[in-house]
Amino acid sequence: MLSERMLKALNEQVTKELFSAYFYLGIAAYFKDKGFDGFANWMEAQAEEELGHAIRIYDYVFERGGKVELGRIEMPKQDFASPLKAFEAVYLHEVGVTESIYKLVDIAEGEKDRATYQFLQWFIEEQVEEEATAKAIVDKLKIIGDNPQGLFMLDRELGQRQARLRSLLVQSGQ
Repeated sequence: MLSERMLKALNEQVTKELFSAYFYLGIAAYFKDKGFDGFANWMEAQAEEELGHAIRIYDYVFERGGKVELGRIEMPKQDFASPLKAFEAVYLHEVGVTESIYKLVDIAEGEKDRATYQFLQWFIEEQVEEEATAKAIVDKLKIIGDNPQGLFMLDRELGQRQARLRSLLVQSGQ
């Protein structure tokens, strides 16, 4: 059974993860509007991943006998001065998510909730990867600057990471 404090924090994290999906879709919309379909695909795939994180916590709350209570999701930013500024926002967002996960771990430790502590270890590893990936893209964009050829190449590279949900929905609608 989850303590009230742990349950409240996990419910807040579900909402944060759902916001993250919304955040990435907002940036995907920015990139699609600018003709950067590869960057948009990367963001859409990231949005799907964030939905998966939300569902993972959602399911865990139910497994532990808790009740899920979803919070309000704010509107994400959809306009950026450049691809670099968009990815800098991504990196800062992921740093914030990491801090939020660490707070959950602190609560689990304080509540002596070993099951939740163990559950959260996956998220810690995931956040190390998320931050490193975002930082690497920011670093590449800083090197590229406004070079159209460099932006085109990175857009093509990041376009290799395809979102899957849309294709699954299209298949199920046939």
